[in-house]
Amino acid sequence: MDISLRINGEECALSVPASRTLLEALRDDMALTGAKNACNQGVCGSCTVLVDGMPVNACLVLAVNVTGRDITTIEGLGEGGELSVVQQAFVDAGAIQCGFCMSGMIVSATAFLAHNPMPSRDEIRTALSGNLCRCSGYVRVFDAVALAAQRLSP
Repeated sequence: MDISLRINGEECALSVPASRTLLEALRDDMALTGAKNACNQGVCGSCTVLVDGMPVNACLVLAVNVTGRDITTIEGLGEGGELSVVQQAFVDAGAIQCGFCMSGMIVSATAFLAHNPMPSRDEIRTALSGNLCRCSGYVRVFDAVALAAQRLSP
């Protein structure tokens, strides 16, 4: 099937099988490897991307079903070669462990902070509950989101 996707602000034309997931299209066809294929069941959140600003598990979405929609990956969060505020907060808070799940966490945190710019610790914990990490105790991840919220507040 011929489809057109708007990925990180750019129109991209692809020819894909009807069964190709958005994750496969991003990683295999577009060489955007920030979203990871970990569980391939929509459980871990490592493949999280934004579709029209909302976080989705790219392993569960067919590429043909997001034709014409805005897709943002971890690669599209920063501007001009600079990290986004959320990405930088994860670095500054030491929240990066092995890095495998972090792109999904950062993308989820970005969407969350866009809707709740002044979250409580419990709200942060709930917002990231769909993103699993095998390396961390999540404390630094929650610290990073709180730091990003502080930096984003006027």
